[in-house]
Amino acid sequence: MQPRKVNDVTVPVDTTKPNPNDVEFDNLYLDMNGIIHPCTHPEDKPAPKNEDEMMVAIFEYIDRLIRIVRPRRLLYMAIDGVAPRAKMNQQRSRRFRASKESVELAEEKEKMREQIFSKGGYLPPAEIKERFDHNCITPGTEFMANLAKCLRYYIADRLTNDPGWEKISVILSDASAPGEGEHKIMDFIRRQRAQPDHDPNTHHCLCGADADLIMLGLATHEPHFTIIREEFKPNKPRPCPLCNQLGHLVKDCEGLPREKKGEHDQFADDLPPAEQEFIFLRLCILREYLERELTMASLPFEFDLERSIDDWVFMCFFVGNDFLPHLPSLEIREGAIDRLITIYKSVVHRTSGYMTDNGFVNLNRVQLIMESLGQMEDAIFKKRRTDELDFRRRQKDRNKRQRTGDRPAFTPGGQFSPHALGRGRDSLYGNPPAIHNPRQAAYEMRKQSMESQNQSAAQALRSSLRDGQLSYGSANTSGGSLGSPSPGKRPSENDDEPEPEDNVRLWEDGWKERYYRNKFDVSSGDSEFKYGVVQAYVHGLCWVLRYYYQGCPSWKWFYPYHYAPFASDFLNVETMPSDFEKGTHPFNPLEQLMGVFPAASGNFLPPTWRKLMSDPESPIIDFYPVDFGIDLNGKKFAWQGVALLPFVDEERLRAALEKVYPDLEPHEVLRNSIGSDMLFVGEPHPLCDFLLGLYECGSSDDEAVELTPKLCDGIAGTVKLDEAPMVPNKVIKTPIPGLEDILKNKCVGILYKDPQYPEDYVFKAAVLAGAKIPQRVLKAGNWEEQNSGKVWKPVIGF
Repeated sequence: MQPRKVNDVTVPVDTTKPNPNDVEFDNLYLDMNGIIHPCTHPEDKPAPKNEDEMMVAIFEYIDRLIRIVRPRRLLYMAIDGVAPRAKMNQQRSRRFRASKESVELAEEKEKMREQIFSKGGYLPPAEIKERFDHNCITPGTEFMANLAKCLRYYIADRLTNDPGWEKISVILSDASAPGEGEHKIMDFIRRQRAQPDHDPNTHHCLCGADADLIMLGLATHEPHFTIIREEFKPNKPRPCPLCNQLGHLVKDCEGLPREKKGEHDQFADDLPPAEQEFIFLRLCILREYLERELTMASLPFEFDLERSIDDWVFMCFFVGNDFLPHLPSLEIREGAIDRLITIYKSVVHRTSGYMTDNGFVNLNRVQLIMESLGQMEDAIFKKRRTDELDFRRRQKDRNKRQRTGDRPAFTPGGQFSPHALGRGRDSLYGNPPAIHNPRQAAYEMRKQSMESQNQSAAQALRSSLRDGQLSYGSANTSGGSLGSPSPGKRPSENDDEPEPEDNVRLWEDGWKERYYRNKFDVSSGDSEFKYGVVQAYVHGLCWVLRYYYQGCPSWKWFYPYHYAPFASDFLNVETMPSDFEKGTHPFNPLEQLMGVFPAASGNFLPPTWRKLMSDPESPIIDFYPVDFGIDLNGKKFAWQGVALLPFVDEERLRAALEKVYPDLEPHEVLRNSIGSDMLFVGEPHPLCDFLLGLYECGSSDDEAVELTPKLCDGIAGTVKLDEAPMVPNKVIKTPIPGLEDILKNKCVGILYKDPQYPEDYVFKAAVLAGAKIPQRVLKAGNWEEQNSGKVWKPVIGF
């Protein structure tokens, strides 16, 4: 639903009215990085001209989500802060890879531009504009500090002027607060669920595109949990970066001028971008499917759906996640999750219980899963190879048919022309017109076919002579050899793409030896090394599950290898440690930038810090390779491969930074500090007077005051005074030119902290008492028996 215009005046949507989706949501959580990226460098429309336009685009995106979801209690906006080391390694790989691809694309464009000009081709003038380096969307940069300032202005403006915001609380967790955005949201939900005043029937709605949000939502065990995400539309065409035309890549660009197609052709490729559509994903329905899939009879213990779901979430980690590489024998596209469920059902009678409990792993039971999977590995690798060869054969046959002209030489016209069903011109009911004088029509069609073949053969001969493929006196005169090749492309049996080099060959005997020799540079007989790899991987599985269910168990831990072991190597798993070092702390924001940025993005760092990334004499110069290898690891495309980057040594990094810390300017010191969440409410909110009273009393900045949940829709936590308070009637200056100052602010902002618990506290992974399970959607097995004479209909939507 969008605002409408009346006499050129925009009439806003009244979000105080009931939700048009027939459901009322209490809390809306925004994983902001999923909003920031498409607003700053969109793929399907022109990019914003500057940073101010980016901020406005972010505001408009949030406004649209508010109009769709219409939260009644809370809006929680979470931006990625400093991440755990396990996540920083993935961020480092992405940013280095993006920097390398950017350089390679620029070089390829320049090379192709020179080739096209040398052949007399045409290209539009190269557009000179400042390139937006989206690596700046990382904690500690000026961009993120400015974004936090702009979002505070945005929140104040909406709480002041939009009636739909008047009664909701708003929490902003910006990039200065450590933790990934989605995990800050989950941590908030966990801590609120553990409070005695929490409403077990709270309707949650989380906005984000990452698949792990589904797992995180299931891990909350909240019965009313919905994910809203952009509808994915594959195969969107992208224009060539050189000539801005559709239909080819940079490497295939020929520099041909664009053909005009009518008087107003300049508008042909500039269709107005379609408004992004959103879909709701209801986790309560997914829970029903999982219940159908995981329910087992004759168990030696009582079946528990919640524990079964936790085990399913855990098994999905084997297929790969942001913190661990997937096991070599498990690929999602090969049905790996279904295979794991089958194994799980086959061994569960021997496990005498579930693999997980509130985020803690029973390694004895994991051992049984790995043993069964390990017995299948050889067969999995051989079937993968067979399927791959079958696919290539089909692809080659298809290409051969296209090369040899195994297709109509022309499209029949006249009476024999094809007609779409239901669109005939000569019939009231849409039937095609009748054929008149079919003999004459058939004769003309055969004549047309012969003329088309003769023209194709002549064109092929001219093309071959021009390219030097044929010479006078050649014996190659068979009609099939001349076919009808596509213009500018010679027919060739070797036209298929080359097979990626694979030195491991998992489908052949000796695959384990080759794998460890190529990936780890050790022999597969080195049992001590293999045990260390498996131990690190098992430790990682325990870390990830704990992270999803209890919060970050260690900020320092990370998996120290680029590749995973085999399932058959998981021996004596039950004896491996599953605990983590306590009392660890995250990096500071600028320290994380040094850990994840390539030297090409060093402009976001202070000068002396930047020098450590490029100076050959730097003690950590080896952390910033200009070039690095990418192992395709059996994949086809480079973006699917493994970036072989060195891991950052935390001790060496901190030792090098000690010498440049004194060079920080005051504003850089501020950007490098750990911040706090902010809580905002408007004047009509019951909590407003309480917060204003705290400011009037002028209590100490270090004094934390407990919130009264009844005044804040059950939200618990503590608040502290902000040094630069946002209070009613204070003028809020706009940080964006073109937007107005807020002259009569009607909101109050204060520092906020989630409820705190002892370090050894365990959050329960279960449905809370008093929760009402939503109406079932899937058809029950005995529905017809209980409702004789009625026709079952599935529940659609909400």
